[in-house]
Amino acid sequence: MTINGQEFIRRFEAYCPQWLAEEGDPVGLHIGTLDKPVNNIMMTLDVRPEVVQEAIDKKVDLIVAKHPPIFRPIKRLTADDPQNAMYLELVKHDIAVYAAHTNMDIIWDGLNDWFCEMLGVAVDGYMTQTHVEGLKKLVVYVPEADAERMRQALGEAGAGEQGNYHHTSFSSNGQGRFTPNGKAKPAIGKLEQATIVSETRIEVLFPERRQEQVLQAMFAAHPYEEPAYDLFSLDNSPITYGIGRVGNLSEPMAIEDFCQLVKAVFELDGLRLVQPAVGAKNMVQRIAICGGSGGNFYQDALKNQADVYLTGDVYYHTAHDMQAHGLTVIDPGHNIERVCIPRFVEKMEAWKEELGWEVTFIPSVTNTNPFQYR
Repeated sequence: MTINGQEFIRRFEAYCPQWLAEEGDPVGLHIGTLDKPVNNIMMTLDVRPEVVQEAIDKKVDLIVAKHPPIFRPIKRLTADDPQNAMYLELVKHDIAVYAAHTNMDIIWDGLNDWFCEMLGVAVDGYMTQTHVEGLKKLVVYVPEADAERMRQALGEAGAGEQGNYHHTSFSSNGQGRFTPNGKAKPAIGKLEQATIVSETRIEVLFPERRQEQVLQAMFAAHPYEEPAYDLFSLDNSPITYGIGRVGNLSEPMAIEDFCQLVKAVFELDGLRLVQPAVGAKNMVQRIAICGGSGGNFYQDALKNQADVYLTGDVYYHTAHDMQAHGLTVIDPGHNIERVCIPRFVEKMEAWKEELGWEVTFIPSVTNTNPFQYR
């Protein structure tokens, strides 16, 4: 089926929600509208004039970008400025632009996890916590004949996701009793007559942010006009999220060999290495990683006892501070985040198969790295 842009973004945000972005990060829709059919969706790291031309040539309806194209407010929208001219071209060709930035870094099975996977780092946590999300439990009573439909509806609404599992629930059978009064419109039973129904009690857990959609799904799938249900806030094991990742290589590795591994994995011509003036480690095993410009988080790498910290765009004076604190740092540049392009296209293709969408997903092939090595 042809899909609407809003439908696609609802599925995208179920995986990569806006609320996980860092405060002040301008994620979400930047240009155009999502209230339209989308036949071609392109994934890119950056939105640059060359990327916009690629989108025009490929008849793209929606661009999903890692980096927000409008990071700071625009004071004037004139075609004489190349950046503004790019915005005007997007509007002229009705190409919507949606950005997922730090939320893509923070989500589990997100960009920093993919970096670790590519480098052979077994993740055991994040560098620093950014978000905590409480859990809720829904208990609903439904006729046995409708139990499977209810479980499926709740699962599709996001209830029952626990770690690497989805559509989890617990069910038990019993008897429900009710007497419809004269104003009722019972799905089962007759007015003013006591009714006993074989019912199933279904219990599911869900993140508190999904309460509205889970309850809507429950009401839509329930045959009764007055469903019986309970809603609980849970104190156990909230879901936590954080920036960056920390983990270990399977075996210690010489720092020079690890640098060569980073260059090979991310297809780099070069990288920058910061090492302490005294006491630099020759062998490394515990790795901290934060994609993008993560120099400000180097203290968190130290707290997690990292042998080496991999991040981009390290400032000159920050590098001095890193040296003074005895931290080895690898700066492979910001552009390694381009690995989000094939990874997200892969996920989008899976959503397409799951939901029966008729849409084409296009990985941008434009090189947006402004730096060259000579």
